[in-house]
Amino acid sequence: MSQSAGEKTKEEFEQATSAELKESDIDKDRAIVGRDWASKKQEFLSTATPEAIRNFAHGYGDDNPLFTDPEYGRGTRWGGQIAPPIMAGILNAPLRGERPSKDERGGSYRGIHAFVSGGTWEWFRPIRPGDTIYAFGGLESVEVKRSEFAGRSVVKVNREVKMNQNAEVVGVYRTLVIYTERKKARERGKYAGIEAPSYTDEDLAEIDEIYAQEGPRGSEPRYFEDVQVGQSLPPMAKGPLTTTDMIVFHAGGYGFVPYGLKTGRLAYRNRQRIAPFYIKNEYGVPDVAQRVHWDSEWAQAIGNPRAYDYGVLRECWAHHYITDWAGDDAWVVAQHDEIRKFNYQGDTHFMSGEVTGKTVADDGRCLVDIAFRGTNQRGDDTIKGTATVALPSREHGPVLLPAVPAELQRKAVEMMARHGELLREGKR
Repeated sequence: MSQSAGEKTKEEFEQATSAELKESDIDKDRAIVGRDWASKKQEFLSTATPEAIRNFAHGYGDDNPLFTDPEYGRGTRWGGQIAPPIMAGILNAPLRGERPSKDERGGSYRGIHAFVSGGTWEWFRPIRPGDTIYAFGGLESVEVKRSEFAGRSVVKVNREVKMNQNAEVVGVYRTLVIYTERKKARERGKYAGIEAPSYTDEDLAEIDEIYAQEGPRGSEPRYFEDVQVGQSLPPMAKGPLTTTDMIVFHAGGYGFVPYGLKTGRLAYRNRQRIAPFYIKNEYGVPDVAQRVHWDSEWAQAIGNPRAYDYGVLRECWAHHYITDWAGDDAWVVAQHDEIRKFNYQGDTHFMSGEVTGKTVADDGRCLVDIAFRGTNQRGDDTIKGTATVALPSREHGPVLLPAVPAELQRKAVEMMARHGELLREGKR
C-alpha cells in the first residue's frame, strides 16, 4: 500500500532530523582552536555604499538619520554618513591568504542544527561609505555541554577581526554558536507547548504608543556629567514578529548567510554543493533547513512551536536601542549579548535598560556601562546584555575613539599585505 503524502512528509522530516553529534567533528574543531585564517567568504555585501548602510539600518527598524541620510551626517562630528557599527558583522569581501588544509577546516556537523546564541563586539572606528570590509579569524573555543532544549550540545566561539581596505581594524566580533541534535530537540519538545499569542486592538494600541514615543537622541549631546548610575533608558518596542519582518531583514542587507541561499539555476548549483542542507518540504521539494525562520511546520519538526527569528536580529535590536539613546556625538565601544530564549512569530519584545556604571579612563575617555534586556509579552527575557558607550564630556571634551591593540593592528597589516601580494600574482 503506498504512503500518503502526509506519511511521506513525516518520514522525510524524521530522516532529516536524525543526525547525531560526532566525536570526529568535535576533535577536528579542537585541533584548530586559536588559528587565524583569511576569510574567503563573499557576503551579501562587501562594500558600504550610502544605500547599503541605509537599507541595513532599515532592515532592523532603525531610522537614525546618522545612518540613513548622507546630508544629515555632514552636519555631525563625523563629517558624513556612517554605518551602525554592528554592520561590520554582515560586510565581507574575500581576503586572499593561505588556505587551511582539509584537516584544518574543523568539523562539518552535517544535519546538526546551529543556533547563534550571543555575541561580543568591540568597535574601534566607524565604517564610512566606500569602505570595503575584510576579515580574518577562526575558532576561539569549543566545548561540550548539556542543554535543556536538546541534551548534549557543542558550544563554539568564533572570532572575526574586521578591517577596512586600509588594513585599519574596525572591530572584533565573537559569536557564540550552539550545535544541537534536531532529533533530541524534537523528542524533548521543551517549547512545543508555548501557545500562539493573540492581540486585541487595545494590545496593539499600547505597542503603538511606545513606537510613537521612540526616536534617536540625534544632535543633542548626551553629556557624561548628566548621566547617573541607576538611570533608566526609555522603552523600545520590537514586534509583533512576522514573516514580513524576516523578509525585510534579509533584503535589507543581512542576505542569506552563511549558506548562500539562491533561486532557480543558482539554487540547483547550491543544492549540489551542500545537499544535506536541503530537506524536502510538504510538497516533496528540497528546501533549505534555514527555513525554520519562516516555515512553522519545519520549525515544529525540530521541537519549536512556530518559526522564529535570528539571534543576529536581536543583536541588531539591542544595538538600535543603545545607539538611539547615545546620540550622534557618542561611540558604542562594546556590546555583549546573550540570546536566552526563542523569539517566535507573533511575539513582541520590549527593550529596557539602565546605567550601571561610569568611568573616566586613563586617556580621558568618559565611559558609561549599560545593562539591557529584551522581554516578550509572556514576561520572558529572551536577550540580555551589556554595553559600554563613550560619551562627550563638558570637562574632558569630545569622544575619542579607542586605540586598536598594537599586536592586533600589526596582524591586520600583515594579512592585508599578503592579500595584496597574492592579488598581484593573480592567485586566490
